[in-house]
Amino acid sequence: MSQGRGVELLLLGLLALLWGSSFAFIQVGVQGFPPVTLIGLRCAVAAAALWLVLRLRGLSMPRDAMAWRDFAIQAALATVTPFVLIAWGSQQVPSALAVVLASTSPIFAFLLGFALRRLEQPDWRKGLGVLLGMGGVIGLVAHQGLSGGSLPHMLAIVFSGLLFAASGYTGLSHFRAKDPLLPALGAQSVGMLVLLPAGLALERPWQLQPGPEHILALFGLALLCTALASVIWFRLLRTLGVVATTSQAYLRVPIGAAIGVLLLGEAFPPAALAGTVLVMAGVWLMTRQRPGGG
Repeated sequence: MSQGRGVELLLLGLLALLWGSSFAFIQVGVQGFPPVTLIGLRCAVAAAALWLVLRLRGLSMPRDAMAWRDFAIQAALATVTPFVLIAWGSQQVPSALAVVLASTSPIFAFLLGFALRRLEQPDWRKGLGVLLGMGGVIGLVAHQGLSGGSLPHMLAIVFSGLLFAASGYTGLSHFRAKDPLLPALGAQSVGMLVLLPAGLALERPWQLQPGPEHILALFGLALLCTALASVIWFRLLRTLGVVATTSQAYLRVPIGAAIGVLLLGEAFPPAALAGTVLVMAGVWLMTRQRPGGG
């Protein structure tokens, strides 16, 4: 494996860690902020941080209508709608189960690939990787007997996985030649402009009294799981492709299990170990370069 490929795979693991932890941040955050307000503030804090980095790097945002149309599409698919769905669903679904329900995005990405062959050619390796990864996820959670919440809340989180998969293809199509910082900031800016007024109109956030833990969860969600993760996401779409980049959804589950073992002293039974092996094999197949490159 080339050194460059190794860096991309390390970034994929970091993205899985960041987005995997976002479910816990959201679980804490929605106890102090209603869903639309929480995600709107997340966008605002992330946009401010990304704008500061943009200024430090001496870059400027595009001003043409076409670019901001593309930012708006990306915001709808990856910034606004799915995170509002996850925040709403997390009110009735445990965070561990929410991670699993959202891990279906590689499946949706692979299926969408057949309809969008101009952007990415699905092949048998990626298809097998998708199946192995999903089998691993099932193995990882089978021993836990996770209890779910209401069906509408669970379906909302699953639908967020479909939107994330679709956003991978729009991100690859619209921003392949752009610095990853630009679409990350553009999408968060649009999300802020849409969600903050909606939160003011629907949820009366001026009546809220969030505690320190809710505010810390908001900033962790915004700075780590949004600002940093968004830049990594747009970079990996360009270097690994959509199906491979969405494979981080599978990695979130063993990462969460490992955190439970290392920090909480939880057991790691054989079913979970076998599931982890399947997940890693699936991710390897989805991120593997074809012979001769590509």
